[in-house]
Amino acid sequence: MDINNNQLLKKRWRVFKNCRRGIYSLWLLLIFSFFSVTAEFWANDRPVVLVYKDKIYFPVIKYYPPFAFDLTQETVTVDYKKLQLTEEDFALWPLIPWNPYESNIQVSEYPSPPTGVNWMGTDNRGRDVFSRLLYGFRYSMGFAVLVWLCSFFIGSLLGMIMGFKAGWVDLLGQRCVEIFQSLPLNLILITFVAILGSDLWVLILYSTIFGWMNISIYIRSEYLKIRNMDYIESAKSYGLRPFQIMLKHIFPNALTPLVTFSPFKIANGIALLVVLDYLGFGLAPPTPSWGELLNQAESYFTTAWWLAFFPSLFLFLNLVSLNFIGEGIRMAFDPKAVMK
Repeated sequence: MDINNNQLLKKRWRVFKNCRRGIYSLWLLLIFSFFSVTAEFWANDRPVVLVYKDKIYFPVIKYYPPFAFDLTQETVTVDYKKLQLTEEDFALWPLIPWNPYESNIQVSEYPSPPTGVNWMGTDNRGRDVFSRLLYGFRYSMGFAVLVWLCSFFIGSLLGMIMGFKAGWVDLLGQRCVEIFQSLPLNLILITFVAILGSDLWVLILYSTIFGWMNISIYIRSEYLKIRNMDYIESAKSYGLRPFQIMLKHIFPNALTPLVTFSPFKIANGIALLVVLDYLGFGLAPPTPSWGELLNQAESYFTTAWWLAFFPSLFLFLNLVSLNFIGEGIRMAFDPKAVMK
């Protein structure tokens, strides 16, 4: 059984690799994720490595008090850009010497256009756009993935119960799904934000509560189709418990909707957070956010083109990549493509 599964996985991977758009998009998304997860090493106002008075420091990964650098001023953090270095000292700076919350005070007006100092310009508070886009990817992808995991867990659990039990359980469950789908989501969202605040976990909770319905419908249909097959009847005759049958025998064969819809669900999550941030119901300022930059672009549409162009480009590349990956996965799970 394991050998057959391994062979099937190899065939699906071969089909996915043949979809060039999907494999290139996967590499692009992995590159984005790598640079965003390790963003402190690429965009920061602290050196990656600092040699000061024959001592080695790593400010990016460790906090050092001011007295470590003989600073007598009553400061909480060290301004490494103003640190006096001698010829014997050495500092390796990140490629982008700006953190996402730091303003470029050397610029006369905000927002400022792209320059050699700020590659993608600054926003309306002088903060580096490239740095905020790089860090903002963390929140966008993290939000989308967590919503995907939570909503798919809830949707799969409720869908398998409705599909396996059928009868009055399925009838009652479907009515609950219809009630959730008919609720005024925008009004509820405003209420959530007003009461609980625009915190990342609040947005994840909200999106999960109203994001499980569609996947529960797909899982329910798969369970209704599989529950009466011969191998399920054989499992029942062996005296296996319903939970064992649902989880070990039906669920692995009902995973196709979960896998094929995952990239599209993640893409919808990224787009949702961008929309919420754009409307002012997303992450609390000054959290780096693509939607917040697009909101600024609306106010400076004729004078700051970079505020619209670069966030839109990042958003476009990520959404298109996820959709191409989803297309490749859908081809890989197509029985006709696998049998070729």
